[in-house]
Amino acid sequence: MSEIIDCTDDAGRAEGLARAHEAITAQECIVLPTDTVYGIGADAFSPRAVATLLAAKGRGRNMPPPVLVGRPETLDGLATEVPAPARDLATAFWPGPLTLILRAQPSLTWDLGETRGTVALRMPDDPIALDLLAMTGPLAVSSANRTGHAAASTVEQAREQLGEAVGVYLDGGPRGENAPSTIVDCTGETFTVVREGALSLERLCEVVPEISAADV
Repeated sequence: MSEIIDCTDDAGRAEGLARAHEAITAQECIVLPTDTVYGIGADAFSPRAVATLLAAKGRGRNMPPPVLVGRPETLDGLATEVPAPARDLATAFWPGPLTLILRAQPSLTWDLGETRGTVALRMPDDPIALDLLAMTGPLAVSSANRTGHAAASTVEQAREQLGEAVGVYLDGGPRGENAPSTIVDCTGETFTVVREGALSLERLCEVVPEISAADV
């Protein structure tokens, strides 16, 4: 049976991180707070765990989850041919609400879905998430909601939508404005914002002026 662990104090955080680490090791899904919304997470290198995550959200393999990392240096371990402007964006906005789509390292033994050889990476600006990532390594993380429903800004909202599909829920308190991360596709000659979220196109252009908005 899944459990909600209050991580808003030191003792609760230590217990929650330990239980979440156990669940990730057992290829189960967890819910964790991030700096944007609550996320459902799983071991990025476990195809079974990622499949469980997608099923919990009611999402197919054609919508692969992003990967959260705990350190900027992990970028080169997971992505290849990282353009200099992408590094500039990571330097400026990581940790923070920016997801970068890059070419995945071809040697990685993972299966996130139909990624077409890419990976979406983000370093969250949340102490609970970063502490967990330091223990587990990269996690496949998507917003903690059923596909088509509103993202969860509290752990209770996540629990209502995902129920027993998740083993451990880490409660870090309400999540601010409930704005998702901004996603930038860095795989083409010109970088493209494919989802504008907490970071505006204008702020991104202050670092990389050539970024364009996607045609919607």
